Amino acid sequence: MLLYIFDFLSEYESAFRVFQYLTFRAILGTLTALLISLLVGPYMIRRLSQRNIGQTVRELGPESHYEKAGTPTMGGTLILVAICVSTVLWTDMTNRYIWSVLFVTLGFGIIGFIDDYKKITEGNSNGISARSKLFWQSVVALVVGIFLFKTAEIPAETQFIVPFFKKVMIDLGWMYVALAYLVIVGTSNAVNLTDGLDGLAIMPTVMVGGALGIFAYASGNSNFAEYLSIPSLPGAGELVVFCGALVGAGLGFLWFNAYPAQVFMGDVGALALGGALGTLAILVRQEIVLMIMGGVFVMETVSVMLQVISFKLTGKRIFRMAPIHHHFELKGWPEPRVIVRFWIITVILVLFGLATLKLR
Repeated sequence: MLLYIFDFLSEYESAFRVFQYLTFRAILGTLTALLISLLVGPYMIRRLSQRNIGQTVRELGPESHYEKAGTPTMGGTLILVAICVSTVLWTDMTNRYIWSVLFVTLGFGIIGFIDDYKKITEGNSNGISARSKLFWQSVVALVVGIFLFKTAEIPAETQFIVPFFKKVMIDLGWMYVALAYLVIVGTSNAVNLTDGLDGLAIMPTVMVGGALGIFAYASGNSNFAEYLSIPSLPGAGELVVFCGALVGAGLGFLWFNAYPAQVFMGDVGALALGGALGTLAILVRQEIVLMIMGGVFVMETVSVMLQVISFKLTGKRIFRMAPIHHHFELKGWPEPRVIVRFWIITVILVLFGLATLKLR
């Protein structure tokens, strides 16, 4: 929105041309989202507390979590507001990549909101059924997958890129839609599983989102793309502003979500942020890199799958409790230690993912 105003003003004053630079708008997007989160956060927490919108703790969870019952939840709404406002203010809203990632973010956010609302009104931790949740996630993911496939302008937009190899680009055809579906829905649920400790999910999300912004910037610049041997994707650079907004909103939320948390993001935040990361990876053609950088999310998901499979086949559990962060809690690790160590792992994995830009 503001981009168009500054474009008009630049015809009369050249100083306004600075707003045409992606990096400058990305910085403004980050700061805008951060400011919104920090300013609106205290008010939102008060309102949630007044309305008794508190966290419902699973009876099967660690006993140390029982004291968290009643902590305000649905704080992910703040993240979504900060991201969307900042993105609308500082991006080119004619860009279909921006509309795609916003559609998934808001669509998954609505699904999470309904889930959280049912948990609160019914006083349990069940929410909407897993089948219903997956159905609506599938609808949103398939809609955006088909849209991107039908509107693709160059072959690189629907090719499967393998890191470490310069010329391995596999034409997917309609399988692109299936890949988009799996990545978006899978990442959304993986982030949701990770969101079990104070600040555990939001910081890796911020780091991975920021790294995907670097990929978006490089892919959107034909010179950088050619030098780094990655797909040149006209218009993808605009996603840098969205990624900046995600980073700013996430850091602002972490201010209140750090241990001991004053507010939880709830499914409204976890599902939306996971969907956003999955969509960003699809848009910049870096699905494998997302799995590398989001290794913590992958580890959490795999731990649940292994636990379920093992229990059904043998009647025994591999971990003391799944997802795996609860396993370490039950082994005696204090909650902050689990959180920070998972953050450190994410830093290492994100750096490794960024290294794939050059190791080709």
